[in-house]
Amino acid sequence: MPNGSNIKLIIGLGNPGPEYEKTRHNVGRDVVLSWQKKNELADFNENKKMFALISENKIGKNKVILTLPETFMNNSGKAIATLSKFYKIKPDLNSVIIIHDDMDIPAGKMKISVNKSAGGHKGVASVLRALKTENVTRFRIGTWKAKKWHERDLNKLVVAKFSPSEQLLLKKSMKMAGEAKAMNEYNSRN
Repeated sequence: MPNGSNIKLIIGLGNPGPEYEKTRHNVGRDVVLSWQKKNELADFNENKKMFALISENKIGKNKVILTLPETFMNNSGKAIATLSKFYKIKPDLNSVIIIHDDMDIPAGKMKISVNKSAGGHKGVASVLRALKTENVTRFRIGTWKAKKWHERDLNKLVVAKFSPSEQLLLKKSMKMAGEAKAMNEYNSRN
């Protein structure tokens, strides 16, 4: 069994399946996939016992586990509970990063939250329950639509695709998230 003290778990929340690719709710998954490709990290492999796609990497002295739960968003904790037990991860602000969509933040913006509640996000709530703590770092990627989103059915909006102008804004926030992850890795090595 791995020793959890030097393991970083980076979780990209979203829904599995091609019909959900590039939707607002899958932005966490998209950020992690983009970061993995850009940094030429190990390919993702499906681990059915852990209900996730996993990319294991060594960065500096740390083992970095990129994780894309293959459960649906609101049941993401099922995968994370299994992973954290297997890798003996003791969740804290430096060992666990959750990347997810946030409808309260405009597209193109990102906020980092530490040691905070899920704020109504059911996927995040599932992960925090599985980890038995809120003492983690979250990268909240803005997916708020310029139009008043509360006028539409929220369930339809979260699985809606981004407009071309929003896609440009999203690239900006994905870049910010990638830079923040790199900074976190650098700081944890020193």
